[in-house]
Amino acid sequence: MGEEKMAGKMVKVREFIMEKDLPAVEELEHLCQAGLSGDDQADNAGAGDENVKKTKTKKKKSGMPVYVEQIGDPFARVRHAPDHVILVAEYGDDEQVVGVIKACVRMVSRGGGGSLRKTKKYVKAACLLGLRVSPSHRRLGIATELVRRAEEWCAARGAAYATMATTASNAASLALFEGRFAYARFRRPLFLGHPVHRHRARVPRAHRVLQLPPPIAAATYAALLPPTGAAAAAEFVPADLPALLGHKLTRGTFLAVERSPGADPPSFAVLSVYDATRSLSFRVGGAPPLLRASLAAARALDRRAPWLRVPSVPDVFRPFGAYLLYGVHMSGPSGPALLRTLCRHAHNVARKNPACAVVAADIGPNDPAAAAVPQWQSFSCNEDVWCVKKLPSVADNGNAGNDDDDDDWTAAPPPDVLFVDPREF
Repeated sequence: MGEEKMAGKMVKVREFIMEKDLPAVEELEHLCQAGLSGDDQADNAGAGDENVKKTKTKKKKSGMPVYVEQIGDPFARVRHAPDHVILVAEYGDDEQVVGVIKACVRMVSRGGGGSLRKTKKYVKAACLLGLRVSPSHRRLGIATELVRRAEEWCAARGAAYATMATTASNAASLALFEGRFAYARFRRPLFLGHPVHRHRARVPRAHRVLQLPPPIAAATYAALLPPTGAAAAAEFVPADLPALLGHKLTRGTFLAVERSPGADPPSFAVLSVYDATRSLSFRVGGAPPLLRASLAAARALDRRAPWLRVPSVPDVFRPFGAYLLYGVHMSGPSGPALLRTLCRHAHNVARKNPACAVVAADIGPNDPAAAAVPQWQSFSCNEDVWCVKKLPSVADNGNAGNDDDDDDWTAAPPPDVLFVDPREF
């Protein structure tokens, strides 16, 4: 895809070759710690090339950052999109792989912001993720070149916008994308996580939980999350939502209703559960020894006296997996209570998988469902930042604006519902 001289040496960016590059890319994943959104931390991964102060991603008041690392198939986060790529950067005469970035282009809903104007129902958007640069090759412009080539690849495939996710404390990533590539901060989802205990969570007898077959689940979401028109309130809903709902890693779509509804219209809640244990590994770091010892003691007590139902926290200081909730939606006066019931049900689904230690969801800050999703402070944060950029159209000879100039999505107000695709987490 081209070569560029940097610091007196040659950097070549090309597409990933599984047989040749897999060991090097896996090593980059190990070397570069990442935060919950999958973006590099400034002190460990060096997403940017600026000399910035080192910070921790997802750092809590207790000083316990949460790290995430991709495992298994390197294409797992982008393979679902019809157009996807992994680019690697080779440096020097020995052609050592020192950087990697992933990108995909897919159709997503824009929402209408309550307007009936000519807002497009769907837009082709690119997602840039998994930017990694070897710690020994930082501040050489490698990350800049990877992002530039990824944008060119996405624009050539018709993407109108490019998006990326980072955290407010990741100064290096923000310096790179905002400073050098003119991305704008766009959305601020909340990450809400809760540990999975050994004991089954109780579901109120007044509530009934139903599992919806994928076709019915797709029809339900289509009615609840219209992508255009005056009722449009959802953003980033993938055009291939039926495929996601029928995905082998989607453990089910569940609907909660009252057994004896007393309101008209009746209340309900719905969500889908995605198994991320096969593609992502989480780990909590920086915990004080006393806290580690106390949590280990609680687990030991729970094993010896399970009848006490001690809500012992799994060993999150070793790599663990998570189940992700998506499509979270509630309606009616009893909606919050029904959504809490669904989260308990999701906990019960997750506890059957020994590899799962946390159930989590990304939810828009304006979404009323955020207040009803159970959360544990050490696994939750409000630091996520989504950035967006209008990509130049190839047909426009590099001039930004392959979408209508008077209909700029980057300036659109946030919708009520922000749909986070668990396949790209």
